[in-house]
Amino acid sequence: MEEMMKLAANYGFPMVVAGYLLVRLEPLIKELQKSITLLTIVVARQGGVDYEDARQLVEGGWQ
Repeated sequence: MEEMMKLAANYGFPMVVAGYLLVRLEPLIKELQKSITLLTIVVARQGGVDYEDARQLVEGGWQ
């Protein structure tokens, strides 16, 4: 039991900080994902590639 208390004391704080950072950064990550999607659409249109074709290439791999 004493070892469990030591583990909780040693690793509890980093776990709490990691959880806090994940909660705080989640909206930023979602916003970044939206920006990347928008940029993908813009680049595909400028290159004359249909967005759906480009998405299927990425999801299906480059065969």
